[in-house]
Amino acid sequence: MVTAKKKSSGRNQIKKGFRKFSKQMEGSEKFKSPDRLNKRKHIFIKRNIYLKKKFKKTVKEHGIFCSCSLSPGSSTLCGSGCNCEMLLSSCSPSCPCRCECNNKPFQQRHIKKMKLVQTEKCGYGIVANEDINSGEFIIEYVGEVIDDEICEERLWKMKHRVETNFYLCQIGGKLVVDATYKGNKSRYFNHSCDPNTVMEKWIIDGETRLGIFATRHINKGEHMTYDYQLVQFGPDQDCYCGAECCKKKLGAKSRKTKNIPRKLPKVKKTRGKDPPS
Repeated sequence: MVTAKKKSSGRNQIKKGFRKFSKQMEGSEKFKSPDRLNKRKHIFIKRNIYLKKKFKKTVKEHGIFCSCSLSPGSSTLCGSGCNCEMLLSSCSPSCPCRCECNNKPFQQRHIKKMKLVQTEKCGYGIVANEDINSGEFIIEYVGEVIDDEICEERLWKMKHRVETNFYLCQIGGKLVVDATYKGNKSRYFNHSCDPNTVMEKWIIDGETRLGIFATRHINKGEHMTYDYQLVQFGPDQDCYCGAECCKKKLGAKSRKTKNIPRKLPKVKKTRGKDPPS
């Protein structure tokens, strides 16, 4: 009788042997490794993990443009009219509104309720598990923060292994958020040519972070999507979003629309998403 332990040991030996054989065959375009041996377990994280240089905190420099106040007789609180909010910068502890400040979506971390579902053509997706109002913060897009050099290495390795599940968002300063192996539910948001959310780059205490916000009212049970603004790596991919304005191909130039979101991050992303571990 073969025990589970022996089975596991046998699989490990196969993987080791396959990796050794893979190195010997390196450079051969005909050689393709089986997906089941390439697959890595996805790890859930709440915050970005920096693999290279860490950002420099400049807390005192943020919030200085805030003109909101809690002075007697004033009902002005940091929110949609706050100068910091319009600059996509979260208020710092120096904000006059202090604990009453409403312009701290990332720090307050009021993540919306959502659930993972299987779609017919787009792999896994995310649906809202509660009603969400337009403009509300939904979730932060998190992953491993890497530089361009590491990003390029990963892309070529993935292409060599014929992997199709990778999620890369450029945040500037030659840094990229990679949620391929570590991330949260935001990595399962699908693309749409007529999305109901948008991904924005915000400055939080000197750190650039990515947040997903609702662009209109989202009903409970509705799929949540955003426009990948795809930078293509590999062959063109068909779009199955089903929108009337669908561009048919991911990465195709979009038509001019109203309410164009600010400071959109560049995204390198593909469909065919992997199931949760």
